[in-house]
Amino acid sequence: MSEKISLLIVDDEESVRDSLFNWFIEDGYLVESAENARTALNMLEKKAYDIVLADIKMPGMDGLEMLKRIKSIKPDAVVIIMTAFATVDTAVQALKDGAFDYVTKPFDPDDLSHLIRNASKQIALTSENESLRNHIVILEHVEDLIGFSEPMQKVLKEVESVAASNASVIITGESGTGKELIARAIHANSSRKFFPMVSVHCGALSESLLESELFGHEKGAFTGAVYNRKGRFEMADSGTIFLDEIATISSKMQIELLRVLETKSFMRVGGNKLITSDFRVICATNKDLKKMVENGTFREDLYYRLNVVNIFIPPLRDRTDDIPLLVEYFIKKYCNAMSRNMVTIEQAALRRLKEFDYPGNVRELENMIERAIVVGNGKEIKVRDLPLNRDTVAMSSIESLDDLEKKHISMILNKYEWNISRASKALQIDRVTLYNKIRKFDLKQSE
Repeated sequence: MSEKISLLIVDDEESVRDSLFNWFIEDGYLVESAENARTALNMLEKKAYDIVLADIKMPGMDGLEMLKRIKSIKPDAVVIIMTAFATVDTAVQALKDGAFDYVTKPFDPDDLSHLIRNASKQIALTSENESLRNHIVILEHVEDLIGFSEPMQKVLKEVESVAASNASVIITGESGTGKELIARAIHANSSRKFFPMVSVHCGALSESLLESELFGHEKGAFTGAVYNRKGRFEMADSGTIFLDEIATISSKMQIELLRVLETKSFMRVGGNKLITSDFRVICATNKDLKKMVENGTFREDLYYRLNVVNIFIPPLRDRTDDIPLLVEYFIKKYCNAMSRNMVTIEQAALRRLKEFDYPGNVRELENMIERAIVVGNGKEIKVRDLPLNRDTVAMSSIESLDDLEKKHISMILNKYEWNISRASKALQIDRVTLYNKIRKFDLKQSE
């Protein structure tokens, strides 16, 4: 960090300038100095300095006036005021005018070095935030949301419309249609985009683990709770919480969730302090929640609390016009990821892809393209590179979405030779979720 930070020292005393110059040169900073405020301002017009260390008492323009002028030109400038004549009034005035901090002479070199390091961290944080903001602006277009078909255009219009509000949203659709991607698009286009979007895969956690995950816990709340931990609701303050597989939560958790949604407050497991959080909730499910309400397995009051807006993601078989665009996107994605020369796809292979039924939807198409790039040797993906015939037969025996999910996870685990890190990355889930899926489906490495 220090070798990249530039300092401008402004003081009318040559001995002070020289001492500070030598201290910070030894610390690895880029250092220049000026004997008065006007000289310093002229230097600042020609070059941007990360930190300005300025004396208050100087002939002509004093340090406080210089601070105001610097801040009028560059509001986020880091200016540290120093003086041998410290008073409460001057300290308060300096801080009111935007000084980063205020120090008195004579200096302790270690204390001053520590202050400059803190200022450097502030600069790094500001730079990182700006980078994240720029990245989020790019994300507003959400390039992964690919589709010119009429069903997808309808979805994109709904995303644009609902993003401007704080309404709760339920995203429905078959597995693999991209429900989390739609949730991220809503968040990225909302007023909450500069705050976190926190995801929780409810189906991968037991009731007790989900409670701790959502609400957090206090040290000693249960065996293994060796430290205080924030919950996901707390982490999502001012942002969005995405609850995937919402239909899987227990009756007890449905009651707890309803209370939190109504009050926006909760207590950590084992705690007695009420915590408030301003979050927006987006849920996703591949189940029919309305039918679950009718048969008594999902609370009606929670359903209506969550289902302010419902966005249905059509299955890939209902938007086959988007397949060529998706294929092109996945080819670019995986060729770049594998550092491979870009390949194309023959028309016969593309036709076969458009005719396929896709029980696994977009996720299955993506897996097919990734596999074709891995196994293909030429510059063009051909029909023989696609697992269409084998999987078409295999899929005919699959009756439920759980069967499909089990088959897909097993295939990915075997592909990566049961390397959990690589498999979880390919499946776009975390390691804990993958371990829970392995236990749920009783998968064995021999499979």
